[in-house]
Amino acid sequence: MKIFSLDKKGIYEYQQNREPYLLIDYASEIIPGVSAKGYKDLKNDEWFFKVHWPSDPNMPGMLQIEALVQMCALSILSLPGNKGKVVYLTSANNIKFIKKIIPNSRLYIETKIKSFKRGLVICEGVGLVEKNLVCKAEFNLILPDE
Repeated sequence: MKIFSLDKKGIYEYQQNREPYLLIDYASEIIPGVSAKGYKDLKNDEWFFKVHWPSDPNMPGMLQIEALVQMCALSILSLPGNKGKVVYLTSANNIKFIKKIIPNSRLYIETKIKSFKRGLVICEGVGLVEKNLVCKAEFNLILPDE
């Protein structure tokens, strides 16, 4: 299986999220059908820091999960015939938010596919800041075209 990486321009080719909702900047290691790793640089001016919470800005928990989902989706969308298709989140379980993610952090994301059958994908992912676990979740995706 070919392992490859994608910058933001490449990410745009594979999936349909766009700014400001694209929550990944770089995919450093994609193994199609298996896993995806990369990161999001959280700049001071991210739209959500202005509203969550102005006196204590941090990345909302569900956006953390969305970042994991977007990264993991690349491992499905990079399979032959899936480039540019839509992938939907159907459920998330065993969600843990361990530490706040604050402005000027780099959120490292590591995801893997546990099962992929008939368009149903069972996944898991973790988020790390400075090598410390900040969030994790198990989640299910669906590729409705399959």
